[in-house]
Amino acid sequence: MQWVSDMNPSALTLLNPWQRDFPLVREPFAHIAATVGLSTDEVLMGYSRLRHDGALSRIGGVFAGNAGGAALLAAMAVPSERLDAVAAVVSRHPGVNHNYQREHPNNLWFVMTGHDDAAVRSAMQSLEEATGLSALQLRMQRAYRIDLGFDLRSSTAPMPMTATLDAAPVAEADRPLAALLEDGLPLTPRPFDDWAQALGRTPESVLHTLQQWLDQGTLRRIGAIVRHHELGFDANAMTVFNIPDAQVDACGEALARETGVTLAYRRERAEGWPYNLYCMVHGRDRAAVLDVIARAIAHCGLAQYPHEVLFSCRRFKQTGPRRFRALPEATAASAGVPEVLDAVAG
Repeated sequence: MQWVSDMNPSALTLLNPWQRDFPLVREPFAHIAATVGLSTDEVLMGYSRLRHDGALSRIGGVFAGNAGGAALLAAMAVPSERLDAVAAVVSRHPGVNHNYQREHPNNLWFVMTGHDDAAVRSAMQSLEEATGLSALQLRMQRAYRIDLGFDLRSSTAPMPMTATLDAAPVAEADRPLAALLEDGLPLTPRPFDDWAQALGRTPESVLHTLQQWLDQGTLRRIGAIVRHHELGFDANAMTVFNIPDAQVDACGEALARETGVTLAYRRERAEGWPYNLYCMVHGRDRAAVLDVIARAIAHCGLAQYPHEVLFSCRRFKQTGPRRFRALPEATAASAGVPEVLDAVAG
């Protein structure tokens, strides 16, 4: 898909302002239509087209890390001649929602999700056995910024984000609603009514629960979840730092305030992997990303600490997480076709 600067203005209108603060009303698409000067049918058709074209993943929720379920960042050092085959094995696992090649000896990075830590640990063991490779297993300890809400008019800068709240977990009785939100809103005039009927609840109770989750930090946002590569953000880099434990929270909080940083979080160290602070920068080209990283390092006083920059160069898989939804059956098709990204080093 062409870059946002070349997009139909109505497509940008449907995506940019609605990545958060999606209207929690019985007829949300009619509300959007009235706001942007389109008909409800035009809004629904527009979102359907954006989803078909790949720019829109879903209209759904971004849950806080401790809202429920479990997730784990993992990395493998895969011999180059085996990379495609191992990546296909990893991508076929239904719990894997992101799988990328990065420019580093630890070249395959993926996220495993599941209903709980035991499920994630079991899944990781099965992948290590299937590939014959050990994996770095890097559990998150604290999130400073977890929100891929993009200002699609910019070269790197994410949308503004409110302060992170301590999240209350999803109650057991509400997990079916969380699973529906994780999967995405149906593109119908009254989507919350559809959920209410499926759950045996009233639309008012569904909307109340969603608003409560937002208020208490269980949800970071509800809105359009965009696919950044399809919208021209082809360059992304993960920068990792080795920060003394006593200073890491202050450094992470400073990174989270930097314009252009999309993700910032603390993770466990692992044997042979001393890094405990991570930040992600997504941009339209490599130079723009490196500029943000250099500025963030300077502003946050991080130059004195060891760090590495790992650009993504191939995307093997990118789907929504499955912390509340049941896992589908693994199929050969789920491995997908790897996509070469513009961030490949020359």
